[in-house]
Amino acid sequence: MFPARLRPYDPDQPDGTGLIGPAVPVIIICGVALLALVTSEGLAWLPLLAVGPALAAAHYGPHGVIRIGVLAVAVGALLGTQGNELMRTQAIMLATPAAVALASCGASALRRRRERVLAAVRSVAEAAQNALLTPVPARVGQFQVAVRYSAAAAEARVGGDLYALLPTPHGVRLIVGDVRGKGLPAVSTAALVLGVFREAAYDEPNLLDVVARIERSLSRNLAPDDFVTAVVAGYPSEGRMELVNCGHAPPLLVGETGVLAVEPTRPAPPLGLASLGGELPSLQVVPFAEGDQLLLYTDGVIEARDRGREYFPLLERVPRHICDEPSRTLASLHDELLSHVGGRLHDDAALLLLRKPVLGAVRKAVDVPSA
Repeated sequence: MFPARLRPYDPDQPDGTGLIGPAVPVIIICGVALLALVTSEGLAWLPLLAVGPALAAAHYGPHGVIRIGVLAVAVGALLGTQGNELMRTQAIMLATPAAVALASCGASALRRRRERVLAAVRSVAEAAQNALLTPVPARVGQFQVAVRYSAAAAEARVGGDLYALLPTPHGVRLIVGDVRGKGLPAVSTAALVLGVFREAAYDEPNLLDVVARIERSLSRNLAPDDFVTAVVAGYPSEGRMELVNCGHAPPLLVGETGVLAVEPTRPAPPLGLASLGGELPSLQVVPFAEGDQLLLYTDGVIEARDRGREYFPLLERVPRHICDEPSRTLASLHDELLSHVGGRLHDDAALLLLRKPVLGAVRKAVDVPSA
């Protein structure tokens, strides 16, 4: 679910992917030498040897740039012995690749230092992400669970979408939400919501009281124009799922009859805006039998656009990918979402799929001895 940790790198080794990029400086030096040998211009081509060290700064560390610079100067000196130019003229021509190599060495050192700083920042961001959105196990209580999360700020790896799922004395409870805005303020608000939810989900028997505690906390801590859309759900007893929708996209209920968008019976404003008036959040109960699945998501999924500015048709695409393994369902659905937008999302996107397994099928699988 989360990106792999950054791997340490050697500053003196090429950092480009593949062999083409790091090999370009050497290819250029060889090409200039070939031009100098086969044309009548001779030493006039030698200043172009400086291109090799200049490009090396993009792929090599300082020591690698120095080696490319030494190669360029050595090739230039060797070609200088083939001409009739004065020693002073040859020295001036060779000074160009030597000076560019020294300047490129400094640029490479500065780039590597910034890469180290960025790597440290990304590692901290990853730790914050793991602390904020704790990994969800494949099974919580009696449910199979899968989560897919993509932050729009790929370099930071954190965003304003939030989710949590945990077993409580009142049944399994979960939340999926979307904080207005992006960046660190959105992350701070998401952390506040998740902290209150994790406490209230254990303490409050009534799901509406959980939502009320989140609302009170946000009203004390949010700016007047900030808010959080969210769906809070709970499974208090067999066969029924409780939903409280606060201005969020409707969950999708997948059952024997197909895929149904569970629209709120009484729309309520997002969390943090209750003081402005409007309908209070209401509790909605939907049947949830064995084999049923519930998909919760954020606006970044349904508002993702392709090149033709068409939104991602989530309701139409879910039936293509639904199966008995939630992780496999979300993996294929997420791949199609990325394909729809051309490879990169421009907004945070979260998907959480909950499935109630068929107990009879599970028992049958357990009872049948393996080959």
